[in-house]
Amino acid sequence: MPRGSKDKYSAEQKRRAEHIEDSYENKGVSKDEAEARAWATVNKQSGGGDRKGGSGRKKPASAKSEDRKESSRRAVASREGHSRNSKASRDTQTVDSLRKEASAKKIPGRSSMRKQELIEALRKAG
Repeated sequence: MPRGSKDKYSAEQKRRAEHIEDSYENKGVSKDEAEARAWATVNKQSGGGDRKGGSGRKKPASAKSEDRKESSRRAVASREGHSRNSKASRDTQTVDSLRKEASAKKIPGRSSMRKQELIEALRKAG
């Protein structure tokens, strides 16, 4: 049988434990064992009765808005084949994206260059 008071648990946690307990009893587990298993399951899922969810840190709406805008900018850059720091991450770019970048900088002979040659040409082009 579970020990301790269940006063600190939320109504949702209590309902969940009751439902789990009923399920175990329907499977033939004794009432005490079913109750113990139910509360153990609730504790494992939610971390106990006196804990609150989340980190406790609230962001102001303006900061959330700025974060969304920055995320959107990064997504657009990613779709275009650029990453946050395109010069540092050229090694991880595909040959196709390197060729697009070389095309934008009008580097001659880019279509026949290998990846390492494209990286070197792009470094020289600045």
